[in-house]
Amino acid sequence: MPPPGSRPGGARGGGPRGRISSGDVEAQRAENAEAPKIPHLLRRITELFTPHKAALVTTVVLVLVGAALSVIPPLLTQRAFDDGLFPIGPDGEATGPNLPVLGTVVAAMILVFVVSALLGVWQTWLTATIGNKVMGALRVRLFTHLQAMELSFFTRTKTGVIQSRLQNDVGGVASVLTNTVSSVLGNTVTVLAAFVAMLLLNWQLTIIALMLMPFMVIAQRRVGQVRARIAGKTQESLSEMTAITQETLSVSGILLSKSFTRQRSEIDRYADENQNQIRLQVRQQMTGQWFFAMVSIFMSSIPAIVYLVSGWLIGGGGADITAGTIVAFTTVQARLLFPLMGLMRVALDLQTSSALFARIFEYLDLKPAITDVPSARDVASGPALGRVEFDDVTFRYPDADGDSRPTLDGVSFTIEPGQYAAFVGPSGAGKTTVSYLVPRLYEASGGAVRFAGDDVRELRQESLISHIGIVSQETYLFHASIAENLRYAKPDATDAELEAAARAANIRETIASFPEGYDTVVGERGYRLSGGEKQRIAIARVLLKDPAVLVLDEATSALDTISERVVQQALDDASRGRTTIAIAHRLSTVVAADVIFVIVGGRVVEQGTHADLITAGGVYASLYRQQEERPVVDA
Repeated sequence: MPPPGSRPGGARGGGPRGRISSGDVEAQRAENAEAPKIPHLLRRITELFTPHKAALVTTVVLVLVGAALSVIPPLLTQRAFDDGLFPIGPDGEATGPNLPVLGTVVAAMILVFVVSALLGVWQTWLTATIGNKVMGALRVRLFTHLQAMELSFFTRTKTGVIQSRLQNDVGGVASVLTNTVSSVLGNTVTVLAAFVAMLLLNWQLTIIALMLMPFMVIAQRRVGQVRARIAGKTQESLSEMTAITQETLSVSGILLSKSFTRQRSEIDRYADENQNQIRLQVRQQMTGQWFFAMVSIFMSSIPAIVYLVSGWLIGGGGADITAGTIVAFTTVQARLLFPLMGLMRVALDLQTSSALFARIFEYLDLKPAITDVPSARDVASGPALGRVEFDDVTFRYPDADGDSRPTLDGVSFTIEPGQYAAFVGPSGAGKTTVSYLVPRLYEASGGAVRFAGDDVRELRQESLISHIGIVSQETYLFHASIAENLRYAKPDATDAELEAAARAANIRETIASFPEGYDTVVGERGYRLSGGEKQRIAIARVLLKDPAVLVLDEATSALDTISERVVQQALDDASRGRTTIAIAHRLSTVVAADVIFVIVGGRVVEQGTHADLITAGGVYASLYRQQEERPVVDA
């Protein structure tokens, strides 16, 4: 394992949780400024849409057409009033409603509404499809890339940070992928078209209507900042409630709270945060209500002001304003305010989305430290299959200090096919590191690790690991049935093969005693099973894989004496006919090994059979006597 006290490095935090509403404007800008600098970011974002060019062009056209159509009804309203309802004859007198004209105008208005609605549905489907496909492809691409990263990346990076990149950052760009582009285009065209329509109707009224707009925009910005700050606190409160839930309602958390009778304190902690959440939600809902009241008054007052100004202009003879012009003008004006407000938020939304994209691309640009060389080949079958060799191997963990003592220093040994080899020694000596280097989970810093006669760096990783089975001390089972957990090693395994693997792992009778047999759900991390049962299922899973080399990393150290005896028998059966590398803390489990390597301070100081090492009276003999006199307490 990595040296104690080493700190995670290399990966940054998860970043913002979404759009502007996750915090104050200035705080959001500061957070965006801390995003990693990615070369050609805009080009790389654009390339994400390449597979959807046709749909994207169609969306842009629909947005432009839809925005342009939105200003046609007010102009038709003018015609309905002036030419349909209150037409004026050649003599300047009202002639009464012109029903044919009115019918034509009304039909045209209904047609525009129908076409706009259909275009809106089509546009929504296209933007949702494009955005979610791009987001889904990006999420899978990132997940795939993370699967290729070396083990050291995950030991130095918090799981929460990785989850944040996959969920929060990728989810956060959904808005720019689905809404922002269409919002920018639609609002811009709507504002410009409405402004042009207002000018065409009457330029004097346009000036009057726009005079108060700047004040409303400034007020909207201020209220938006206040609401954003409250929303940020609300998100923090939600995060805290989520953390409490994860900590206390997981299997481990429930066991801990019950064992210390802390359920009441956990309930109180959750209730307090819930009360804080309620208070923040109410504040968030109430903030800006005066502003919206002002907007309502303003929006209601402008038509009245327009009527007053129109009367003054008509009475003064300074303008030719008709009733249709007034109605059409007030209708167009009502469409202008909120698109303007929407455009104000676009710049920060785009900046925030760019920061999220930068964080995503930062991970995508990470280069796996362990990769296949172009000439990599598969593991060759033959008599050498199962041979493991270390040739003057030196290893230092990637995050270790450069001047620190290497974890392994000049280690050399050979394990022949079919041998049972054990590695023993004090904690921190480097035993587990040996098990990491064989399947190339880590790369040797110096020397060579060979498998079946070939340097592991010249073999395809997938081929190498397919010949190696690992049973560790910390057994991981999925929250699924026993059969599904077993088939993780071989998805197409038959029921008969499951039976054979379970029998070889000495767990068949136990599974048969369960009411649901192989369909028994093991629970989160296998908590519904005992330690020995979980370990034997893990052994059966490895046996289903049928590897040439079996690595046992202290596979029984966490078990009680009875469970250890049962599991050890299963391990002994599993090791027959295959090379076995056992990392052991309890020397009693490896006394029958063909060869025992004693590692101290990263070096092999002794090797031989149990009898030979006892006779030699060295480190192994001393460790064995200590464990015989006093049962070992695992570190």
